[in-house]
Amino acid sequence: MAEKPRAVIIVGALAIAIAAIAAFFLYNYLQTQEKRVTEAVASETIVVADTEIPVGSTINTTQVKKVTWPKASMPQGAFLSTEQVVGRVAIQTLMPDDPIIEAKLIPTEGSPGILTYKIPEGHRAMTVGVDQVAGVAGFINPGNMVDVVLTTTPSGTSQAISKIVLQNVPVLAIAQTVENREGKAVIVPTVTMDVTPEDTEKLAIASSQGKLQLVLRRVGDQEVTKTTGATVTRVISGATVTEKPKATKKARVTVAKKEEAIKPPVAVTSVDVWRGSKKVVETFKAE
Repeated sequence: MAEKPRAVIIVGALAIAIAAIAAFFLYNYLQTQEKRVTEAVASETIVVADTEIPVGSTINTTQVKKVTWPKASMPQGAFLSTEQVVGRVAIQTLMPDDPIIEAKLIPTEGSPGILTYKIPEGHRAMTVGVDQVAGVAGFINPGNMVDVVLTTTPSGTSQAISKIVLQNVPVLAIAQTVENREGKAVIVPTVTMDVTPEDTEKLAIASSQGKLQLVLRRVGDQEVTKTTGATVTRVISGATVTEKPKATKKARVTVAKKEEAIKPPVAVTSVDVWRGSKKVVETFKAE
């Protein structure tokens, strides 16, 4: 009977040891979960856009606000105070509640200008002078897609030709420059476009050969159309000129007879004239 209490004591000790180990692991697990929850709940105050901030605009105090943001998902380069972003220039369009980060602003030192940041990787920005009316006319703005049309007179010919040389080209900026033409200062609109290196060569040649005009494309229209160019001969080739048919000799005689038939009768006046004993009748046509 003495061995029975001893077995109970051993089983009880083992149960206590197992419970202690389980409690230890449970405690560690709960501590880990508590740490995760604490980190997830922890927050920081950062600066976000309060209204839409267009690309290229200087940020002012009315455009930003501070909000509480979870530390676990804190954007890299976020600002903690509004003083850090006021006066900076945006290189991306910021929508309301977008976090303002360093990567979306022009660097404070050695700023190369906003246009540099708007050029896609592998592309170039090229500026050319265009026609005053068809080139700008107030309807083409940065962000529009255009086609470039060249009008020139090729060497060895006397007939002008117009041809689309580039299609679906994004417009980056519009400005004006003053050129000296025939001794007079002329204001020429200039358009800066986003082109590939190959297209810069085409645009350089085209701008030196004649007049450039821009054609505004519909939003979302990406189609590239093949054209053969237009000349004056091709433009008016479908025109017709109506001429009066030449009358034949027989037709002219018939017309003459008809005209003769419809002529009104001519009034004739008769006068008796006596010459001695001889009477002579003289007739006179009315004027």
